[in-house]
Amino acid sequence: MNKKFFNVKKILPLLLLLLLIGCNLKEQKIVYVAWNNKQDSTSFVSTLIAIEATGAKVKILEMAKSYDLMYDENNNLINAEDEYGALTEETTSIIKKNLWHNSNVEELMKDVEYIVFPGGFDISPSLYGEKHKVIEGEMEFSGERDVSDYMLLSYCIEKNIRTFTICRGMQMLSVVSGCKLIQDIPSYLNDSSKEFDYIHRDKYKKDFVYHDIEVLTEDSFLYKIMKKKILKGVPSWHHQSTLDVNDTNLVITATTKTGKHDIIEAVERKDKSFIWGVQFHPEIAVCGKLDNNLNSESMDYDDAILFFSSLTDDRLKKE
Repeated sequence: MNKKFFNVKKILPLLLLLLLIGCNLKEQKIVYVAWNNKQDSTSFVSTLIAIEATGAKVKILEMAKSYDLMYDENNNLINAEDEYGALTEETTSIIKKNLWHNSNVEELMKDVEYIVFPGGFDISPSLYGEKHKVIEGEMEFSGERDVSDYMLLSYCIEKNIRTFTICRGMQMLSVVSGCKLIQDIPSYLNDSSKEFDYIHRDKYKKDFVYHDIEVLTEDSFLYKIMKKKILKGVPSWHHQSTLDVNDTNLVITATTKTGKHDIIEAVERKDKSFIWGVQFHPEIAVCGKLDNNLNSESMDYDDAILFFSSLTDDRLKKE
């Protein structure tokens, strides 16, 4: 009976290559992205691409639903929103009472170690204890996403999940932590007799704008990641922002001077290992570079990608 033997010297390099590939696949980390009601938006798609650019695998969570509320067959809330699509005070009181309990959140989050909350629509004012100010041209709400994000972030905070939030995501982190929001920056500053220029969003809503931010403390995730006190050319598109962090577990780590007023640009939970957020959009700078279409005013790709790679760097955390 003839026997054929492999040439070990010839096959060894292939075996080593396969072993390395197998190790890399095994070590690939999974980053989850919170459900979004507009998954074709520039910000959402760019967030997915930016995470993948770090070498991580991306998974999008399904919508978190409260069993205390009613949904139709298309997962739209029933009798829970006002005429503008924002959550009613009654709905908000239910969500705040039970947080993530009596929902599908625990099942959705069972395998989640890392999660990103991306940008999107305005947040229902009832969630931060204010009446809805009707502002022409600023009427985009999603009650379904507000419920989903509020419950998911409540869970992340309670369970100390590594969390990075962007724009609306940072605002929701602020709201869940007990902060109020500025419903509309131009209106707020005008009402306060303070100057306003359109450095946070293009006046005509056609493109991102770019401005610098000041990092306030070296004892922050933002400084530890970027190693800079001034970040130049952060991509920005927002008309709302966190008002303050008084009497909460948040700390402000970056601001932008707008007229005579400081707009909050980054916050982090001082009581958790790695839960923080930025008001601007680093994913836009990442995708601009990858598409060979990086705006000349934008922050560098090498800086922007760090916001996403740092999420899965378990060495970076509060003790």
